[in-house]
Amino acid sequence: MLDAQTLSDRVEIDDLLAAYTMAIDQGDWDTLDRVFTADAHIDYTASGGIAGPFPEVKAWLAEMLPMFSAMQHLIGQKQVTIDGDEAHVRAYFFNPMVMDREDGTTWRLDIGGVYVHSLVRTDEGWRSRRLVEELLWDRRSD
Repeated sequence: MLDAQTLSDRVEIDDLLAAYTMAIDQGDWDTLDRVFTADAHIDYTASGGIAGPFPEVKAWLAEMLPMFSAMQHLIGQKQVTIDGDEAHVRAYFFNPMVMDREDGTTWRLDIGGVYVHSLVRTDEGWRSRRLVEELLWDRRSD
């Protein structure tokens, strides 16, 4: 049986994952400051991105992702292991992304994988101090 603290932690972690995906999809880069620790490390190399410290990756996201006219990250099943003030999360994701072409057509990229977060409890709540994106599959339109 889960105790009240564990249930509260799980809800807060779900909220953190939602804040992350919605910030990315909406281009709300400053919200990411409430998702990651200042010293977080993020690795998007599996899907062709970069890996590095949070501030560097945040700037890269703000530069690169506006090329897509639409994105919608969906989080699925999650494995959450909480150990005191640390947590490990593996969360399935599906992310369709659309890019408008100059000829009026669209190009679409669908990716699926796992977000692997190492979380830490801070005075401001749960934060991700490490995120690794594991790509399981992708599908591209012609």
